[in-house]
Amino acid sequence: MFVPVVDKNQRPLMPTKPSRARKWIRDKKATPFWKNGVFCVRLNIDPSDRYFQEVVVGVDPGSKKEGFSVKSEAHTYLNVQADAHSGVGKKVAKRRELRRSRRSRKCPNRKNRTNRLANTERVPAGTRARWDWKLRILNWLSKLYPVTYVCVEDIKARTIECAKKWNTSFSPLEVGKQWFYTEIRKRWQLRTLQGWQTQEIRDRLGLKKSSKKFAETFDAHCVDSWCLAYQTVGGSGVPDNMDLLCVSPIPIKRRELHRQQEAKGGKRSRVGGTVLGPGLIKNTLIRHVKYGLTRLAGVNAKGLFSIYSMETHKRLTTGAKRSDFRVLTRLNFYYRSGHSSPA
Repeated sequence: MFVPVVDKNQRPLMPTKPSRARKWIRDKKATPFWKNGVFCVRLNIDPSDRYFQEVVVGVDPGSKKEGFSVKSEAHTYLNVQADAHSGVGKKVAKRRELRRSRRSRKCPNRKNRTNRLANTERVPAGTRARWDWKLRILNWLSKLYPVTYVCVEDIKARTIECAKKWNTSFSPLEVGKQWFYTEIRKRWQLRTLQGWQTQEIRDRLGLKKSSKKFAETFDAHCVDSWCLAYQTVGGSGVPDNMDLLCVSPIPIKRRELHRQQEAKGGKRSRVGGTVLGPGLIKNTLIRHVKYGLTRLAGVNAKGLFSIYSMETHKRLTTGAKRSDFRVLTRLNFYYRSGHSSPA
């Protein structure tokens, strides 16, 4: 396990050993901090060298789970298994349905207008959210490691032979994938491999892939992302780091004008929002005097806060006082530890 290092200007340097990071912290040469569940150090002095090895991120896309591996020729720095981002398309459709239904009621609504998005090149909201989630993870990793390459397993839409051209041109998968590749080329060098090529690499190295796709283990998805990274930068054919960090997107509930279901008397109250008070926002990492590191989730009419567990996402209490916790940082996504080998 290596510790990510950044300089005074938050620019990533090559990772270091934990023993060296502890020595830097002890000698006041570096300051420790956490970045979305990853322990890092920030140098307080100028680095003695800015030599960079080639660092690649292997990306194994999936419909439910996805794998990311950060690797150089010498070491494997981090393995991340992410839950895929889904459900945005249904939320957008529901929003449109609620907006249209308000036009027939005596309540605030905007007038209907022509479709301004017609005949324009765009990525649908659901497709954009799914592929932008992968891009957000790459941006997060590039702030910790000096990433130079991104190697992605190229997935293809299932086509109908008699309408192959139409299917690939209008498939949400193909549209989102091409947008994702375009964004990657703006910052990193892109490499792609087909699924059968990934399997050949895995078989040649003697690595096994688990059939349990929802298992939070290295051999579920990160074994493929590691093979993609290995094919790009080379190195040892045996993974030297199989530890797993699992992340998932935060389901943010935006403010709705009215509740979907009527209350007694036929009234619809307003619901949602992310602001809990002065300087307090939902999904903030806090340190509670009793529960430790937890997530801030809501506030009631009495001014008491709801906090949730970071590991199980279960509610711990609804009566936390403002004086009982200290605000740390806003969360970009949920994170938890996985298993390096099958349980």
